[in-house]
Amino acid sequence: MDFAYDVYENRCPTRAVLDRIADKWAMLILDKLSHEPVRFNHLKKDIKGISQKVLSQTLKKLERDGLVTRTVFPTVPVTVEYALTPLGNTLTEAVAALAHWAEQNMDAVLAAQEDYDSKLELTN
Repeated sequence: MDFAYDVYENRCPTRAVLDRIADKWAMLILDKLSHEPVRFNHLKKDIKGISQKVLSQTLKKLERDGLVTRTVFPTVPVTVEYALTPLGNTLTEAVAALAHWAEQNMDAVLAAQEDYDSKLELTN
């Protein structure tokens, strides 16, 4: 059965999905996985500042949403690899575009923040 989801409706489940995929850690994980499957420890090393707990929790949420697969290899020690699913692959262009936008426009954002903060200080 098809259902018309509306992100502007208060109780629409799309809001929870948007909340999870718009998270900074989820965005960085999805971007890293867009190129090839990656092992857990490589993700932790490549995404600077993410804790093991947050990485694990975020990967579980992305896996539950059907965006990421988790493959365990019977090695000693156990090797775990993560990859995007076909559904996860549908996000790669949007995620890359947002990451690129942030990198290209950071100077303008910082300038705007500085301008805003200086105006705020004048009114206080």
